[in-house]
Amino acid sequence: MRIAITQRVEQVVGHGERRDCLDQYWPALLEGLGIDAVPVPNGLADPGAWLLRQGIQGLILSGGNDLAHLPAASNSAAERDATETALLTLAQSRRLPVFGVCRGLQMLNHFLGGKLISLSGHAGCMHSVFPLGIDERFERYVEVNSFHNWGIAPNTLAPSLLAKVRAADGSIEAVTHEYLPWIGIMWHPERPSTNVDADSHLIRHLFSCKEQPCA
Repeated sequence: MRIAITQRVEQVVGHGERRDCLDQYWPALLEGLGIDAVPVPNGLADPGAWLLRQGIQGLILSGGNDLAHLPAASNSAAERDATETALLTLAQSRRLPVFGVCRGLQMLNHFLGGKLISLSGHAGCMHSVFPLGIDERFERYVEVNSFHNWGIAPNTLAPSLLAKVRAADGSIEAVTHEYLPWIGIMWHPERPSTNVDADSHLIRHLFSCKEQPCA
């Protein structure tokens, strides 16, 4: 299975370069799940056409880079925002499975008409989370890693997204789409955590569904 994964943009001042990069943990994680990760270049003239040429079966929006429209955005990359917007537009029309991680969930929410809020106490820590309702994909999560300063409040969630997990401060930690096979989480499955089995189940379920929608 070939799954496209977006990349963060880093400015390398000494070389005058803007580089696309991806945590090496991502390909290792996905390989173990029978998935070939296909990194998406930023700055393509037509990201949607590129995606179609690769024979891609789904999309992962990875972490890193604040969305450029946010006030006082840190290490933002407008070209990445444009790339992910184009990919989501295609994924929406083709009903492709999408998995948004951290910034990826933020991008899903923004793309679908929601808003982000500034958060404190969510960067570089572990914290408790609480599943909402009955959904076996999320019921095992009690604590997650956390590396973000922007998040989603219940009243800023996009109308088509359903909250599945929350943090103690009420901010939303995981969502599914009401009819598309799209899932978003605020924690990082590619980084060390105690949720390896639960994360693997979540990813495998999303990308192995044959009938749509599966989220």
